[in-house]
Amino acid sequence: MYRKRHFPIICALFCAVFSIVLGIGIGSVNISPGEIFTAIGVRFFGAQLPEDMPITTVNIITDIRMPRVVLAFLTGAALSASGAAVQSVLRNPLASPYTLGVSSGASFGAGLVIAAGFTFLGQFTLAAAGLVFALLTMFAAVAFTSRIDKNFESSTIVLTGMVLSLFISAMVNIMANLAGEKYKQILKWQTGSFSGRGWSSCAVVAVVSVICIFIYMRRSKELDLMSFGNEQAASAGIDPAGTRRFLLIIMSVLTGTAVAFSGVIGFVDMIAPQIVRRIFGAKHSVVIPMSAVVGGTFMVICDIAARTVTAPSELPVGTVTALVGAPFFAYVFFKKRRNSQ
Repeated sequence: MYRKRHFPIICALFCAVFSIVLGIGIGSVNISPGEIFTAIGVRFFGAQLPEDMPITTVNIITDIRMPRVVLAFLTGAALSASGAAVQSVLRNPLASPYTLGVSSGASFGAGLVIAAGFTFLGQFTLAAAGLVFALLTMFAAVAFTSRIDKNFESSTIVLTGMVLSLFISAMVNIMANLAGEKYKQILKWQTGSFSGRGWSSCAVVAVVSVICIFIYMRRSKELDLMSFGNEQAASAGIDPAGTRRFLLIIMSVLTGTAVAFSGVIGFVDMIAPQIVRRIFGAKHSVVIPMSAVVGGTFMVICDIAARTVTAPSELPVGTVTALVGAPFFAYVFFKKRRNSQ
């Protein structure tokens, strides 16, 4: 029984490790797993450099490929964990940071920094702007929903978020067209990319992800109750509206940080939690961490596809996730509609 219950978790973790090794190995020059582990030993554990391995290979693996793949995994994990929490809090399988407009808000902040040329926090200026505007977008959605719906119903905030997302996306497009030479840079941010990111970016996303996912885990019982509805949560002594606001703010922090370093990447925050619930059940003490693992794996695979399908050119990773996510979104939407009839 123990093995049967934990076998899917072991498989998911194995797939995650395999995807990371594959992502590091595939490139303009393919690198074997043995070379990858040797380079990791040399750079991070003080192992002796083999005579047949040039130091440039170690630098390529540890300074270029690894940070990109690790950031891809962390971004997918952050977005998917947020998506799992949001779907439960709002009781809507189509709810996600992307559909609520949080990703668009973070993108607007990053685009504003790029267009204006601000550098007041150095390499972390984009991250700070993305985080601030993600929070502002969520606060705007919460404030507007509170004014028009005192019960703070999930359908109202989802609709508000989608309206804000469309409006902000239009603003970003206008800003990009007025940005002149920086148009391509803003457009690249709109479609997502992990190119050129270093270990400092990974460190920030990792720290924020660990803190926010830990909060989600501490609130897993509340998420379980919230998924059954406001009455069930209130009968257990939980304030549904207050809990919903708090968890949405945590989602904004986590999403805003991830988007600020990678750009807008949609659908992974909706796909991964749906898959996890089908395989692992609905208990959030399992759903949250496994959504992070599955989402991170999915993102790494999408990044591999983005780098290889049209090599030597590179597709935006957001385009790859949309190709998979749009049909999945349609499937979930029409299935939900059919079941409600």
